[in-house]
Amino acid sequence: MEAFIYVMIFIMGIYFGSFFTLAVYRIPKGENITYKHSYCPNCNHKLGIADLVPVFSYIFLGAKCRYCKQKIRPRYFILEILSGISFVLFAMSFNIDFLNIETYKIVYFVLGILYFSALVIIAGIDREKHMIQKSVLLYGIITCALYMIYSCTINYNNVYAYVIYLCFIAVLLIIDNYFLKRKLKENYIVNLLILLITMVVTSTEYMVIYTIIFTLLATSVALLIDEIKNKRPTVKCEKKEAITIPFAFYTCVSYIAVVIVTNFIYYFKLL
Repeated sequence: MEAFIYVMIFIMGIYFGSFFTLAVYRIPKGENITYKHSYCPNCNHKLGIADLVPVFSYIFLGAKCRYCKQKIRPRYFILEILSGISFVLFAMSFNIDFLNIETYKIVYFVLGILYFSALVIIAGIDREKHMIQKSVLLYGIITCALYMIYSCTINYNNVYAYVIYLCFIAVLLIIDNYFLKRKLKENYIVNLLILLITMVVTSTEYMVIYTIIFTLLATSVALLIDEIKNKRPTVKCEKKEAITIPFAFYTCVSYIAVVIVTNFIYYFKLL
């Protein structure tokens, strides 16, 4: 019974992963992500049902578009697989007994998936465009608010802390939209701070501290790898481009990993 449920969660995860790739591609371009039919970004041909089965379509089509034979970037396949695995690990981390389901665990799992969806899309866009998409961030704030409302029904002591966090988010949004917007095209740092506050609300301060530590480690490794690549001799000497670090990407990925690992430690009493 449990194995079947986890298989269904994995399938749900890979379909979410397929949606994530679509959202990361379309949202920065201002395209609709719900009504517009899926199409090949190379030849613009509408994709059929057989072309849209996550993971399996990529494999059976030989990682190529059925119509123009253009190679499909492996990141789509990788993200779908990782999404499926992450969904399963997240569900397992709650130690859910499917024969005796506890309501609060199911609610937290659903809200967690909704919030993680925002984080994955933010991470993907930041990786590609080095920006935190405001519309996706607002979706994350709304999901965070839903989490706060449900959490307050269980523990009223959290109300005052949540009010303070909401005030911080509101102040940062006001600063972003009314004071900095005229001077800066993208207020990356402000949006990153808002993102971190939503993470604190949906977890704990300690988990966010761990997230920041892992983010700094990941960015350090990325910078080191980039420095090694730049030291390699090349035939033509070209001017180096400024390095842009996708902090939101590393932060979102680190946070998801920290949440899953912490859940395993807490619910399975590993420590």
